[in-house]
Amino acid sequence: MRRFALSRPLSAGLLTLALLVAGCHPSPRQKPSGSSGLEINIAHINDHHSHLEAHADFEIAVGGLPTRVAAGGFPRLTTLFKAQAGLPNLLKIHAGDAMTGTLYHTLYNGEADAALMNTVCFDVFALGNHEFDEGDAGLRRFLDYLRSGPCQTTVLAANVEPAIGSPLAPVAIDDYRRPYLLKEVDGIVLGIIGIDVRGKTMNSSRPLATTLFRDEVDTAQKTIDELRARGIRHIILVTHQGYEADKAMAARLSDVDVIIGGDSHTLLGSFSALGISGSSGPYPTVVKNRDGERVCIGQAWEYAKAFALMQVRFDDRGAVASCSGEVILPIGDDFRQKNGAEAFFAVDTATRARILEQLAQHGTARIVSPDPIAQAELARYAGRLDDMKRQRIGTAGESLCLVRVPGESTNRSSGVAGCESANTLARGSDIAQAVAEAYRQASRLADIALVNGGGMRTALPKGDVSFSTAYTVLPFANVLIELRLSGRQILEVLEDAVANHLDRNGSDGSHPYAAGLRWDLDMSRPRGSRLANVEIKSRADGAWQALEPAATYTVVTSDFLAMGGDGYSTLAQIHLAGGSVNTYLNYTQTFVDYLLAQGRVSRPAAADYSHKTVISRAGRRLP
Repeated sequence: MRRFALSRPLSAGLLTLALLVAGCHPSPRQKPSGSSGLEINIAHINDHHSHLEAHADFEIAVGGLPTRVAAGGFPRLTTLFKAQAGLPNLLKIHAGDAMTGTLYHTLYNGEADAALMNTVCFDVFALGNHEFDEGDAGLRRFLDYLRSGPCQTTVLAANVEPAIGSPLAPVAIDDYRRPYLLKEVDGIVLGIIGIDVRGKTMNSSRPLATTLFRDEVDTAQKTIDELRARGIRHIILVTHQGYEADKAMAARLSDVDVIIGGDSHTLLGSFSALGISGSSGPYPTVVKNRDGERVCIGQAWEYAKAFALMQVRFDDRGAVASCSGEVILPIGDDFRQKNGAEAFFAVDTATRARILEQLAQHGTARIVSPDPIAQAELARYAGRLDDMKRQRIGTAGESLCLVRVPGESTNRSSGVAGCESANTLARGSDIAQAVAEAYRQASRLADIALVNGGGMRTALPKGDVSFSTAYTVLPFANVLIELRLSGRQILEVLEDAVANHLDRNGSDGSHPYAAGLRWDLDMSRPRGSRLANVEIKSRADGAWQALEPAATYTVVTSDFLAMGGDGYSTLAQIHLAGGSVNTYLNYTQTFVDYLLAQGRVSRPAAADYSHKTVISRAGRRLP
């Protein structure tokens, strides 16, 4: 994995080296030999999270009309990376979180991701927090797959220090990851430094306790200073800490030129013409570092949906003179629009021609054919995936019934043995309770896990459970969000959930279920008095105690609920105010991991159901 280039490029700056040997340090931004007019091109992605296939029903607006296309997918990204091969001084960067998110990770443990990444041959890959989801040993397995290919991508994380003798440092601290890469371009050495997010990785992932995570800013500056002392004047940080953290970091650092980031899944650039909202700023974003000089910041959205290309030009002092670039959404050429019956259908030839013309005007969405080599690799894993989906991952010791609201008239588990009267009982949904428990175990911080009854789509019958079964129960692409709430706010959230279907004629899929929280519910009473005797279960000793209105608790839930779906408006307010952390743990994979760990899943103990007692809307106490 060694790609250090020291002797030849440094010999080009003899004056600088002479000063260093004499114990003198060059003044800031002293011109290195040959640096005048240096231009580099940086092609980058981040946070693909095992999303290797194209997004089949991605919706954009073309001419104001909703249009569905196949978008992204790793083979299209490979095509775009290869298309830049003729650009001068090209760097290919992945800013972390290759792991966790789809069955490709669950079933292949990084092998499929590494194979597709090796069709690009990245210069550097920066570790993200989710690289540690299966511990240091799981990360080593993925990195072994990555280094087994032809590329020998350098893995970066300057602020991550594994203990000698641990999986990531069996012999030396840099066996699997390095603090930086020195790369020569046009006779000039660039310093590329990796930084992983400290708190999130330690608290929400599963690194070994012996693996140290240093402060991001302190480590970045220390490493920059080390490289400056060796005559390096062009510094790129590859970070996995989020867009806002990148901007804040830039302002606190000296001598940083470029930050290529990940973690926050940030979309940069203007995509409103395509009906895509949520852009967080321009691409590139230009800010000032502590020296008052330009820093170019870039990030490329998420899930293999976007590709970014940045051009950076340096002046003859070695400082950034300008940066430019674009984020591209690679799409297929199969377009579908709505017909008179509001169903999407393949467009005719004339409509297709108009769509192509309009897309050419926008420029940000581009038709890209999948790279044949990458597509063949993906097909190899996809073919095995179909067989593996049928593999057993656990056993349901009894049927876990599907109920939205306790006492509802419709038995949603009809035909599932053991669920004949589930809809009439106070306990409500067994499968919701199991999924909530999976959420709570997946989060290392959460006191409470909260789910909505409509988030589960089928019951889980007694018997063997396959991957396909788990994805039938939880078919969406939701991820888990952690929020800090007071006990009083938790009560408001529960009231929101019940009021959505009782008072606002909203979906009864909003009805709440929880792990680590239980209550008495009286649906015959008005809002504000429906929930009583709310108790929380200690993670330390399993004891139940009263929920304290003024105390603060960590709640893990889906991004759908965190953003206010199904009437969860209190959660949305907290989320929009910045009071949440996205774990990017796929909710279905969380349940799969729970089944794999448990081996056998059954209904929880009666005392652990979230509904202790239930009185129906009609005033009848449910058994």
